[in-house]
Amino acid sequence: MGVIRVLQVFTIMNRGGAESMIMNYYRKIDRSQIQFDFLVHRKEKAAFDEEIENLGGKIYRFDPINPLFPGDYYNKLRDFFKEHSEYSIIHSHLNTFSCFPLKIAKEFNIPCRIAHAHIAIDDVSLGSLFSNKESIKETFKKLIKLQLKKKVKKDATDLFSCGDKAGNWLFGKDTSFTTMNNAIDTEKFAYNQSIAQQYKKEFDVEKNLVIGHVGRFASQKNHAFLLKIFKEVLQKKPTAVLMMVGDGPLRSVMEKEAAQLSIEKSVRFLGVRADVPQLFQMFDVFVFPSFYEGLPVTLIEAQAAGIKVFASDSITTEVSLTKDIEFLSIDQSPESWADKILAIDASIKNDNVQKIVEGNYDIVSNTLEIQEFYKEQIR
Repeated sequence: MGVIRVLQVFTIMNRGGAESMIMNYYRKIDRSQIQFDFLVHRKEKAAFDEEIENLGGKIYRFDPINPLFPGDYYNKLRDFFKEHSEYSIIHSHLNTFSCFPLKIAKEFNIPCRIAHAHIAIDDVSLGSLFSNKESIKETFKKLIKLQLKKKVKKDATDLFSCGDKAGNWLFGKDTSFTTMNNAIDTEKFAYNQSIAQQYKKEFDVEKNLVIGHVGRFASQKNHAFLLKIFKEVLQKKPTAVLMMVGDGPLRSVMEKEAAQLSIEKSVRFLGVRADVPQLFQMFDVFVFPSFYEGLPVTLIEAQAAGIKVFASDSITTEVSLTKDIEFLSIDQSPESWADKILAIDASIKNDNVQKIVEGNYDIVSNTLEIQEFYKEQIR
């Protein structure tokens, strides 16, 4: 038996949660037995592309999927599978959009077709159409996704999820699925005082309370609320600093929002970074007020680093592996979030490594499991 090539299907391989998760597995998997290739749906180069190619992976670039008129996409994918008969496993991470590549994979009798759930979106009510929380455009995107999710199971042979909440949402509460944990390289994130001091000095925040956030600038992450929370923090702690790591379509909007709130001098937009484990060492508090998530890997990373975490209660409690995480409602005022943040002793960093390992979120053991699963599919 030669090397098994698994086709991983993503939108784009930037430093998002699902993308970072699969890269954690890719780095640890025995690449003499299993190799990952990537089918992506953006033409531009992404953050992980160079590393993927250095690890021996191939990247195939398609245009974005048009969910209302997928005909052109189907034809291009048919041409792709005619040319590439080497794939016996297709592992799609597109959530509701997985129905599109899996449909054609089934046409070509690819024996293992995995649909992987990474998010759980709140259902759309009539009231949400008139809510100020999200734009009308985002609400209608949700409506399309809610229709598409009915099709995902039809052409999949295997159902994977990052956790119960995401799996129940995408596949249905009465459907069984395999949990593939959003595992991390725990030792990379374990609190390291010397790195913390080095980074605080480098960023000139040695005497500041550093509030951190890592996430793509998209409406899901609720950055506008995060900025309002931080404004309240500044009222009582003027030396506090907010560091926001990531990029995305709403980054410039949030930069303007920070200026409108007159907090821009205390907010640092760090962009996409390769040194996220080191940045975590510098953070004193991690704030994550998303509207919805699956099981965010950043919250596992933050706990591994011993940081105090405040996350929205729309996020699954499966992510709670230590005593360092607290869930708050985004219906509470920004001031109440700020009061919670300022009430904790951020100088205490717990060694949570063993708790992450015991919670089965360490990458080494999880990689062995997925490796065996892939090998079983072609025996």
